[in-house]
Amino acid sequence: MSLLNWLEKYTTVVVDTGDIEAISRHRPKDAMTNPSLLFHAAQMPAYRHLVEEAAELTLERGGRHEVMAEEFIDRLFVLFGSEILKVVSGRVSTEVAASLSFDTCATIAKGRKLISLYEKKGVSRDRVLIKIASTWEGIRAAEVLEKDGIHCNLTLLFSFAQAVACAEAGVTLISPLVGRIYDWYRKEHGGAEIPSGQDLGVASVTKIYNYYKKFGYKTQVMGASFRNVDQILRLAGCDLLTISPELLDQMEKNEGEVTRKLDPVQAQLSKHSRLQLDEKAFRWMHNEDAMATEKLAEGIRKFNSDAHHLQEFALSRLRRRSVEYFPNHDSPRSGRAEPLRL
Repeated sequence: MSLLNWLEKYTTVVVDTGDIEAISRHRPKDAMTNPSLLFHAAQMPAYRHLVEEAAELTLERGGRHEVMAEEFIDRLFVLFGSEILKVVSGRVSTEVAASLSFDTCATIAKGRKLISLYEKKGVSRDRVLIKIASTWEGIRAAEVLEKDGIHCNLTLLFSFAQAVACAEAGVTLISPLVGRIYDWYRKEHGGAEIPSGQDLGVASVTKIYNYYKKFGYKTQVMGASFRNVDQILRLAGCDLLTISPELLDQMEKNEGEVTRKLDPVQAQLSKHSRLQLDEKAFRWMHNEDAMATEKLAEGIRKFNSDAHHLQEFALSRLRRRSVEYFPNHDSPRSGRAEPLRL
């Protein structure tokens, strides 16, 4: 039996890609998207029809070019997400812009808008996770959205403080980033490989999982951002693990038995004390973790940079589509947007 087949006995496998063909090939239960994945997928010929549909819907709405670019990205996320849901039986995560990471009200509004677009496509909100950065403001937004029946996936999670706050807020799922934690500590050690038994990315997810299960939190833990197969196997039993197609391929091709490492019964034996964090306690506890403080800030900047690449792509597509949409710029079609001039 392959390593992947063994893992699936204990853990829900999620594929980390925007390539619908790759998702279809691996047949995971859930799937993830983000601006970087979407940017690469949107340039593939196989998905040009989705790009064109997003452009047409955006041009019909009109507006300033910054607003239109944002609308295009929202539409593109939902179109890709809707197609992904045709090949997975579970959920797709759709990301809120990193630029909203410190704006609770704007994050709530964006989450509601994305769900509205999905529902107009006939997709139930139960099949969508709104992906939000695990800042204090993002966690508060997720708390409100969850009360609206909008399920959230809190990402860029590096500290135990973030995990505790997410659980207390009742979010559906968190995504601690194993590989990015590993990268930070490896850099601190001068770039030397860290022995698998000392991998603090794996240790972080294990600690969070045990804490959640010991105190009965419903929030699911989904380890993410893996650097190698060993990290994945050391988290067998985690609620979910999101894995790149490349690592999934390796696991499918290699046989061997996988033993369960995370177990809710064993979690009861952990020595955690229950924490409740207000904003001041959260910010102080998170601030005391140098790795988490640095990686959260870096992650938001990186996600925002990826979003800018996607925005530039959006504007280029809208420029081109606008010329096709309005061949005579002096006589735009009645009731539709003016040609896009940048």
